[in-house]
Amino acid sequence: MSDGSSFKLRAIGQVAINVHDLERAIEFYRDVLGLEYLFSAPPQMAFFDCGGVRLLLGVPEEKASDHPASILYYRVDDIDVAHQGLLAGGASFEREPFAVHRTEESELWLAFLRDSEGNLLALMSEVPVA
Repeated sequence: MSDGSSFKLRAIGQVAINVHDLERAIEFYRDVLGLEYLFSAPPQMAFFDCGGVRLLLGVPEEKASDHPASILYYRVDDIDVAHQGLLAGGASFEREPFAVHRTEESELWLAFLRDSEGNLLALMSEVPVA
C-alpha cells in the first residue's frame, strides 16, 4: 500500500462560483459568455461545461460559505475577438485587453470582466510572437 507521497493531482474536474441570483447567473454564463448549460440541481445549483471542466454556480447555503470566488481564467484563441464578442453580448470589462508577459515565443494577454454577481473573471490568450 502506498503512503501517498507519490500521489499528485492532475486535473481540475469542477470549479464552483458563489452566486446570489441563480437565474440571473445562468443567463449570464449561458447567454453572455456562451458556456454550454448542462443541468440544474436542487437546492440552487446549475452546471456548465467549460471544455471538459464542469463549472458549478451555486447559492451558498450557509453564511460561512458566502464569499467572492477565485478568478477563473478562460483560455481564448483570439482575445480581441472574444473581447468584442462578449462586449456585444452585454459583458462589462474592467479595461481593454493588455499584454502582461512576453517570451521569445509568445505574449500573454489578459482581459478582466465581472459576471452578473460581481465575481471577477478573466480571458487569457497566448499569442505567438511574429
